Amino acid sequence: MAMDLRRLRYFITVAEEGHITRAAERLDMQQPPLSRQISLMERELNVQLFRRLSRGVELTSAGQALFREARATLAHLDRALETTRRAARGEQGILCVGIAPTAPFNPLVPKAIRSFRETFPLVSLVLEEGLSHEVVVRFNNDQMDVAFVRAPQIHADGVVVMPLQEEPMVAALPSRHPMARSGRSKAVPLKSLASDRFILIGPPGTGLHDETVAACRAAGFVPRLGQPAPRITSTLGLVAAGLGIALVPSTMQSVRMDGVIYRRLQGVAPKAFLGLASRRADPSPVLRQFLSLVRTIAKRDPPSWS
Repeated sequence: MAMDLRRLRYFITVAEEGHITRAAERLDMQQPPLSRQISLMERELNVQLFRRLSRGVELTSAGQALFREARATLAHLDRALETTRRAARGEQGILCVGIAPTAPFNPLVPKAIRSFRETFPLVSLVLEEGLSHEVVVRFNNDQMDVAFVRAPQIHADGVVVMPLQEEPMVAALPSRHPMARSGRSKAVPLKSLASDRFILIGPPGTGLHDETVAACRAAGFVPRLGQPAPRITSTLGLVAAGLGIALVPSTMQSVRMDGVIYRRLQGVAPKAFLGLASRRADPSPVLRQFLSLVRTIAKRDPPSWS
């Protein structure tokens, strides 16, 4: 027999109050209709749920059994309904976030992730490191919802990139490099590095790879390519070993590595793009909350170099 949930709530309220009139007041209804509902329940179940006393009612053994199960059932239902509402508001769910290898060193990225976790603690964030071409694969395979990227365009179906920041790039030099021996505050002309081998991060089509090549061409030379590096840590390791130089986002200067010296670039420095990639028409409320929060933080807390 299917039980009317409304009637079940009536039963629980009467059991908790031990008095039909007080239960009716709590339910904001009249006492006679409530009494009829309880009587209908007893008739349908063919059991007596309450013993009528001179000053109220008390549960029978059958009523106590129903009371325990009814409260558990409605508590589970209430949790399910609240979970549904939170999911619709974007307050609960799962979000897979891609992060370019150099992005975590930009203060905006950890600040945004930390703020989102604090604001929406019931959303499970899955963080995955990935270069631009790896992000494309994951978007196309529906394995990623949003990503902090270094490329202004991601060539994946329906994916758009929201610009966040452009930070100056600096030269990462071996500590024995002639330009590394000059004062730390002295800027280095990019053209003076034309004879060096450039260690490029990731393959062509990756944000920092393409930006480095474009900056060198703008300075009047084609970069001599050294050993490619898949990640920023391996890039700095190769620089420390004296196998070449690299152009890196200025926020990478917080990474201290023996054998690596950072120098500003003279003139208008090339910029390292930072953006947030997501599907154009993704209906996910969680994603909308994440995009809104990151956009707000980016506008509220402009970087020190802007």
